[in-house]
Amino acid sequence: MASTFSFKSANETKYDIVSLGEVMMRIDPGDVPTARARLARIWHGGGETNVAEGLAYVFKMRGAVVTALVDDGIGHNIEAQLNEAGVDTSNIIWFNTKGKGDFATDAKGSLHNGINFTWKGKGVLPSMTEYYRAHSAATALKPGDFDWDALFSQGVRWFHTGGIFTLIGPQTAGFALEAMKSAGKHGTFRSFDLNYRSKVEPNKEKAREINRKIVSETEFLVGNQGDFSDALGYDTRKVGKDEPMEVFMAAYTDTLRAVSKDFPNLKIIGTQLRSALSADLINWGAVLYDVAEDTIYQAVVRERVEIADRTGGGDSFCNGVAASLMMGKTTEEAVDYGAAHGAIVQEFPGDTTMATLAMIEKEINRAKTGGGVSAMR
Repeated sequence: MASTFSFKSANETKYDIVSLGEVMMRIDPGDVPTARARLARIWHGGGETNVAEGLAYVFKMRGAVVTALVDDGIGHNIEAQLNEAGVDTSNIIWFNTKGKGDFATDAKGSLHNGINFTWKGKGVLPSMTEYYRAHSAATALKPGDFDWDALFSQGVRWFHTGGIFTLIGPQTAGFALEAMKSAGKHGTFRSFDLNYRSKVEPNKEKAREINRKIVSETEFLVGNQGDFSDALGYDTRKVGKDEPMEVFMAAYTDTLRAVSKDFPNLKIIGTQLRSALSADLINWGAVLYDVAEDTIYQAVVRERVEIADRTGGGDSFCNGVAASLMMGKTTEEAVDYGAAHGAIVQEFPGDTTMATLAMIEKEINRAKTGGGVSAMR
């Protein structure tokens, strides 16, 4: 059975996916809490841009990002990491430090590249991220700063952005909405991850007002029950802790039906299902709701999975779904690709994926057959 979704063909497009979002440098102190760290590793990541990077690195698709960076060593370190993963960085908006031109700042860091310190946690101590993003270059983006029609007229199969980017700056929501409308005009499939963060925008009513405008331009919406409540205002009915998963899924499906009724443009809605038993032990699953079929597809739940770093699991779920649908997979198959990639990425350090397609397909088979993990020799 072929996919029920249609996309522009690869031979009529320049990009398979373009993601819009902020990219931050991640300082990772490893096993030592940030306050006591003396050594650290450097990664990068962004809730939205991780989606394009996953398609580029894992699925060898043509991924690009639209973001803003300050033209300094940190910015070019981030650029180099994106390039290493196969991401096209030609659409980055660079802010010079000479104070001249449309995209300019000064050399003292009035605008800067976003940085976060993320300690992965251990056992009963949860992971902790501390952000330095209030004046990052991406927060300064506003409508009119980028020629979206010029980009999408070259041919883009999928466009992605999310609820972190739309809330980080005073006009980033307008910038994202401009992009969404242009993508729709040019026949590009669009996705949006609600990905609500109270640290970014504590005012939930403000977040809901902005997100409703974006969701009205979206075909694939990503969000768990908490996101739907915090970021859109839809509450899932309460389910007892001791009730079986089937009861929760019925309640969650009712929420998805209500959302899709209010936003008839939506074609699929999905999320990862994560239950953290400790900082390094989780239960992991995923679901996709096909609106036209009024059917919810659920991946095999992986129980008591030992992980290295939980950051990026949701982004890899999203790009696993996007890639598989563009490969012609069905919704039922796509949820397996998303769930497997989301689980695997948490076995690696950093925010972004180090997986291969072979790893993902092997994990899909392992989870479905109940097999163990054998050494590769």
